[in-house]
Amino acid sequence: MGMTADERLGADIKRAEQALMAAKSAALKDAGLTVAQYAALFALAGNPGISGAALARTCLVTPQAMAAVLKHLEERGLVVRSAHQWHQKMLETRLTDTGRETLRAADEQAVRIERRLADEFTPEERDTLRALLARCGTAIRRD
Repeated sequence: MGMTADERLGADIKRAEQALMAAKSAALKDAGLTVAQYAALFALAGNPGISGAALARTCLVTPQAMAAVLKHLEERGLVVRSAHQWHQKMLETRLTDTGRETLRAADEQAVRIERRLADEFTPEERDTLRALLARCGTAIRRD
């Protein structure tokens, strides 16, 4: 083997991600949302009218996965989709009033987790962590 288990960082990164996703999943349960659905609603709140493809990029999922998320959110009445004014083949997605209220309730719970995480670090440590994680991404993408 080229590296010992103690030298490998991938498992540590994955454990942190899994802990975050599990905590958010549990927190969002009362709002009836998955993490992916919450992420879509959160992104839509800041980008009304965004296309499904752009929303998928924003939420770091495939367009196919986002299509399934949006279908479910639309069926629940949390979003509406309509043809773009000039690009008829492109669907714009917007939150409904119910979607905004669902997001508000879900975000209260998600913020509790994000605040616990942020409170573990000083502002300088948070900046360092972000920089280190960005370096991880760069290193992983390198050939």
